[in-house]
Amino acid sequence: MQTRTKRNARVVLLTLLPILGAGFVSAEETSQSGGISIELSSAEARGQNCLLSFVAENSYDSDIDGAVYEAVLFGTEGKVALLTLLDFAELPAGRLRVRQFQFNDMACNEISRILINGVQECETQGDMADACLTGLELKSRLETEVIG
Repeated sequence: MQTRTKRNARVVLLTLLPILGAGFVSAEETSQSGGISIELSSAEARGQNCLLSFVAENSYDSDIDGAVYEAVLFGTEGKVALLTLLDFAELPAGRLRVRQFQFNDMACNEISRILINGVQECETQGDMADACLTGLELKSRLETEVIG
């Protein structure tokens, strides 16, 4: 009886392994299929204002027709200084784009970190509804931290 139970368990396991393996491969392929990278590249003081330059790259095979992110800028004491929207516009597949945003009445050295709080809008073609958030990679070349 015990041998029969072991044999049945082995048959069940052997049947499930390809199914479970397919799930892992599918998840791996999904994570490697692309994403969006946003890097804070520079900050330029303009009087009492700050001009931030970002480099964005869409590594998907399809263009993104519009990407708008909700961003939170934190002051030097860690308090929320500004909640705003950053419109990165079109992000063509496999291409770099530079986007600049000016923040009035906020000096660059007053911005300690930037939180990408979510996606306000993501216009894509086909079945890529989560493309702007899934696989989002955030970087900074400055002391100002970019997190998400």
